[in-house]
Amino acid sequence: MTNLPGPLDDLLIVDLSRVLAGPYATMVLADLGARVVKVERPGLGDDSRHIGPFKGDQSAYFASINRGKQSIALDLKDAGDREIFEALVAKADVLVENYRPGVMAKLGLGWDVLHARHPRLIYAAASGFGQTGPDAHKAAYDMVVQAMGGIMSVTGWPGGKPTRVGTSVGDITAGLFTVIGILSALHDRARTGQGQFVDVAMLDGQIAILENAVARYAVSGVAPGPLGARHPSITPFAAYECLGGHIVIAAGNDALFGALAAALELPGLLGDPRFASNASRTDHAEALADILEARLAAAAAAHWLPKLEAAGVPCGPLHDVAQALAHPQVRARTMVIETAFPDGTPLLAAGNPVKLSRHADPAVRPGAPGLDADRDTILRELGL
Repeated sequence: MTNLPGPLDDLLIVDLSRVLAGPYATMVLADLGARVVKVERPGLGDDSRHIGPFKGDQSAYFASINRGKQSIALDLKDAGDREIFEALVAKADVLVENYRPGVMAKLGLGWDVLHARHPRLIYAAASGFGQTGPDAHKAAYDMVVQAMGGIMSVTGWPGGKPTRVGTSVGDITAGLFTVIGILSALHDRARTGQGQFVDVAMLDGQIAILENAVARYAVSGVAPGPLGARHPSITPFAAYECLGGHIVIAAGNDALFGALAAALELPGLLGDPRFASNASRTDHAEALADILEARLAAAAAAHWLPKLEAAGVPCGPLHDVAQALAHPQVRARTMVIETAFPDGTPLLAAGNPVKLSRHADPAVRPGAPGLDADRDTILRELGL
């Protein structure tokens, strides 16, 4: 199987990217039906083939992000392999790469050259700092852009050590914005007949998702810091300790706060001037947390969550990864799927969160390719 039926199943994506930002983008495109041909280094392949966790000698990291793709190994400095690559690009709708700016140009395969040869080609480049600006030439990994983009400064607990967000949001955000850019360029091509260059920077993505932190700085002139598990401007909106664990409560307006007070049998909260409005509750967030946790300490999450849900208060348990993957809602939405390692060994992975009414959302997805596994098929199709 080369690609699944889906809204993008008439598209061919040539994927020169490696590790995470670019491969995440092309995984999303493959999940939506696009045929993705992964071009890898001969003998080594994508760097992520060598990053754990491993099942035997196979990387689960690689397999989970590169499911449903094909692989061909090409040395773009070799004349024969370059001929194959150019024939492949001539058939492609989109090329995706995440090299440092200038690398493809040095190979004679930059945007200007490829656009002149293939005017309908969409060329998407995801890089650390983008194609312009004083840092465009620098290399970056997720940790670098999390630090530079301000995300780490608002993550963790006040006075604590710098804390990285627990997933690679620098790479993943860039991957998602790359998909948005590609889909926008495809829509534009349908109107104009012309491809274009899509330039996405990991650092830009981190700035883009700072949301409330930017608003707070713009208004106050003071750079915000970490607040642990609570929201900076909505209260109560945090993780609160109960007997034997924590639950999350998100009472985002006065009506929900009243429902919360009733469900917890704390009517005195409503007459307390410190908690009369969201703004005043936020000013007295610690005092409110002390009152709520004193009440919540009387019982476990299994007692409180049904009461809060019945009152219409947004709330939830604090899950670890195993609990999250096992949750009935997650399973009902096909957000845990089965894919496979290159040798066919089954592997659980996160599903596709985009659900479309005209297309299936299969619980079993094609596996990741072995290095150069699809060379013969691709060469036959190209007449080479």
